[in-house]
Amino acid sequence: MKRLSRLWQGFQNLVSTQETGEVMALFRIFTGVIVVWVLASMFTTGIIDIVWVDRIHGGYRALGEGSTLVKWLGGPKPTVIHSLGIVTLVGGALVTLGLGGRLSAFVTLQGYMALHRLDGNASGSSDILVTNGLWLIVLANSTATWSLDCKIRTGRFVSNDKISAFPRYLGILQLIVMYWATGVQKVSVYWFPAGSYSALYYVLQQPTWQRFSMAWAAKFYPLTQIATAVTWLWEFTAPILFVVYWYRYTRERPGRVRAWFNKKDLRLPWIFVGIVLHLMILAAMDVSHFSQMSLAFYVCFWTPDEVVNFLRRAARKNKSAPSPADARENAVSKT
Repeated sequence: MKRLSRLWQGFQNLVSTQETGEVMALFRIFTGVIVVWVLASMFTTGIIDIVWVDRIHGGYRALGEGSTLVKWLGGPKPTVIHSLGIVTLVGGALVTLGLGGRLSAFVTLQGYMALHRLDGNASGSSDILVTNGLWLIVLANSTATWSLDCKIRTGRFVSNDKISAFPRYLGILQLIVMYWATGVQKVSVYWFPAGSYSALYYVLQQPTWQRFSMAWAAKFYPLTQIATAVTWLWEFTAPILFVVYWYRYTRERPGRVRAWFNKKDLRLPWIFVGIVLHLMILAAMDVSHFSQMSLAFYVCFWTPDEVVNFLRRAARKNKSAPSPADARENAVSKT
């Protein structure tokens, strides 16, 4: 009973932890930009009328009554879909600018869910990740700083108001669960020694995923084998990152294992592999906006203090660097 009481108290302390809002503001901005980009591309390319409009109105397949919200609005016909798309697009812009707080995020979330659930063949994990991100923005006070809401409230775009750290923790948990589940589901023999670690090579040869012909990858087959092994191991061991964060959160407690984990920043190698992996996917494969949204979640790995300190160092470095005019003047004076 005492153990349960301590666990409950620990959970309460975790949920009640507060921090400034820079990280969730960045996450809000990145997520909003992705929503705007996705929907704007749907409109400009005309794909919106193909995949989200019912066949009787010109779409490529029968969608029935559509998702619940679309059904209430009148079904998947052009006027409904275009109106809902525009509202969601505007909502994404408001989320990016930080205007309307949780309400803008909630409206954008409902519109995005209603649209991408219309056709499972034209949606996937990238859209689910976007909606999960929007849920975090609804949960968090993400417009506390770096937003128009902050400007209206305080007269400045920047505020030191505290918000709950729990949504950021959920963002970290989202990535850990996502990568671990992906690793567990990689049961094909080609991900393992028995299949010569050839999975990524074969994936790169599938026209469905290619941005361009990857026939040249055969010359670098050993590198694709190494990448296959590293990718699976990195995904499958993602729960270790949970341990890393737990020991960082409880660094004041005793214990040799905890002290060893906190001796070095063990987040960095794992984050580095993830960033490289997603950049490679962006360069070679067309998996919609999955990598972009995944990388948006990566800002949750850092505390607001770390983000602010990084920006301050970058600003000082940029300020100390001579301007082109100063550089030319210095060069002339030396001659």
